[in-house]
Amino acid sequence: MEAICRTVAADLDLRPDRVAGAAALLSDGATVPFIARYRKEATGGLDEVEIAAVRDGIVRVRRLEQRKATVLAALETGGHLTPALERQIRDARTESVLEDLYLPYRPRRRTRASAARERGLAPLADLLLGQGKEDPHRAATAYISPDAGVATAEDALAGARDIIAGSVAEDPDTRAAVRTLFMREGVLNTAVVRGKEETGATYQEYFQHAETARSVPAHRLHAMLRGSREGVLSLHCTPPPDRALALLNRRHRNGAGAMSAEVARAVADGYQRLLAPAIERECLRLLKERADREAVRVFAENLRSLLLTPPLGQKTVLAVDPGYRTGCKVVCLDPQGGLLETATVHPLPPQRREDEARQVLTDLCRRHQVEVIAVGDGTGGREAAAFLRGVAFGRAVPVISISECGASVYSASAIARRELPDQDITVRGAVSIGRRVQDPLAEYVKIEPRSLGVGQYQHDVDQSLLKSALDDAVVAAVNRVGVNVNTAGPSLLSYVSGIGTGLAERIVAHREEHGAFGSRFGLMEVRGFGPRTFEQAAGFLRVRGGENPLDATAIHPERYGIVERMAADLDRPLRSLIGDPTLPDAIDLTRYVTPDLGLPTLQDIRSELKRPGLDPRGTYEPPEFDAAVHSIDDLEAGMVLAGVVTNVTAFGAFVDLGVHVNGLVHVSELSERYVRDPLEIVRVHQRVRVTVLSVDAGRKRIALSMRGQERGGGRDGTC
Repeated sequence: MEAICRTVAADLDLRPDRVAGAAALLSDGATVPFIARYRKEATGGLDEVEIAAVRDGIVRVRRLEQRKATVLAALETGGHLTPALERQIRDARTESVLEDLYLPYRPRRRTRASAARERGLAPLADLLLGQGKEDPHRAATAYISPDAGVATAEDALAGARDIIAGSVAEDPDTRAAVRTLFMREGVLNTAVVRGKEETGATYQEYFQHAETARSVPAHRLHAMLRGSREGVLSLHCTPPPDRALALLNRRHRNGAGAMSAEVARAVADGYQRLLAPAIERECLRLLKERADREAVRVFAENLRSLLLTPPLGQKTVLAVDPGYRTGCKVVCLDPQGGLLETATVHPLPPQRREDEARQVLTDLCRRHQVEVIAVGDGTGGREAAAFLRGVAFGRAVPVISISECGASVYSASAIARRELPDQDITVRGAVSIGRRVQDPLAEYVKIEPRSLGVGQYQHDVDQSLLKSALDDAVVAAVNRVGVNVNTAGPSLLSYVSGIGTGLAERIVAHREEHGAFGSRFGLMEVRGFGPRTFEQAAGFLRVRGGENPLDATAIHPERYGIVERMAADLDRPLRSLIGDPTLPDAIDLTRYVTPDLGLPTLQDIRSELKRPGLDPRGTYEPPEFDAAVHSIDDLEAGMVLAGVVTNVTAFGAFVDLGVHVNGLVHVSELSERYVRDPLEIVRVHQRVRVTVLSVDAGRKRIALSMRGQERGGGRDGTC
């Protein structure tokens, strides 16, 4: 394990002792959030992203070691293993290097080179490689053998060249050098397949396109690969041919005579027929892996920002799922998200029963004391919101536009059927819209992340990589916020450190049978919630109004004794220490340092005492769209408008202006300065001000700019 940790540390540019500390905790069953929050001393303060990278790095290195063992066994069985080869294999740092070493000995179908060897032409190939002054045709006459299928000297030379070509293509050092050349100087070339000009119009910008492989952005590579898979584009990645051949000749040709000319012919053939196609495939695979990692990173960051959208809190909500022909589905939710009542109104075309709708909505708001109205932003959403704002409810009731992304997925899910078994999918969708206002995190975790509209090319990237990254993002968000164990449903609880789906359901069942938990330690009464699970989960679960005030904080129960000592040393009651913004500053943290408890954790404890249970999501602020802008037809170049970021990609950010069509702020228009990564500037759900650059109503495209505009909202993605 020590060697694995050293390798991972080198790969990630982290200190080996920190990697070893994280690895030891991971192997002991600790979760990433637990290690990041409560074991900072063991890892030197590695954050969740770094710990997850260590976890994945260990898996990657172990997989490589397993492959090495398989290769070594195969070589030994075949009688090919030598001490030098074994040393090279054990020292291999990547799968590419390992497979290059194994390639000459790998079982394979019959090749032109192997056929030539069978005809006894290997000595002639060695003679050519010596590149002496002999005449190659005269030397080849000694190998003419009609019985072996070598009728002429040229046949013998052709077979010898095949052997040389195969050797060049299989030489590990040569492959490594050519691979480096492909990755450094390779050019991606795409062209439209004849006859696909109309059906493949989506890829028009790639009909005749070339750019360097080294710098191709992830989104463009994914577009090229998709076009190639769909048969619209031809796609190739090669360096300049003269550069490749010059490299190979420097490595394998050492003269200028006739023998050397034969070697040059063999090298060119080996490159064009064997080496270039193989390295091209590998290069495209490596480029895709790089693009996948970038796309997944952006997707995960967008998801994190979405999940950390500030909640409105426990308010009575009237939620509306708008619609034209079938009407607007309306639900009333209590402050905990429970369904109180449903209705359907038709204030929009074609029916326009506005008076009836006004009466129904007013009555619902009055009887249930509605505090906020949430309207889905789908078809008819802007019109429904405008109608609702014009209804006099007898008091001010804010009307908020809410993203509908994923609501239909939730409404048809098993989770929705369990939560609302007696309601149809339209009611479930409206309920999801309303709950997103109260607690976005609790609602979004019920929906497959790929359905939330914050990713790009999610169906093109490696699905296991995507799932792992998105799961990490959800787990990180849930544990960063913390979960009220007495109100959370099983979907939210299942993402708490150490708690899975089964245990989450048992916690809810226990709560329903025995009532609310009075303390964190009461969780130990739930079947399957043992000491190990308690250690991993307890710090992320909140019990508000319980027996111990520390149960409502992020302070882990294992540190309660330390906090009690702090209060005693200050000669103050424990409760007076919690929530006081200044009293914890009087604590001399150095008095409580122990071998397993250092200043980083003690500083976290002091911060939590000062602001217990602080929600990192911030305060909810509803987006405000221009009241005079309702559709794309109302937009004109030069307008300066407020908007909300709905998605961030490698090439820019999409912004909702309240017109049903999201505008694009290209990466070059995000700032006056050069922007490498759009996530440096914007986050999902961030409020921004933009200038309209151009509008193409026919193609439903809006070009926007943030240059010179003061950004609204915070870097945490609040809106």
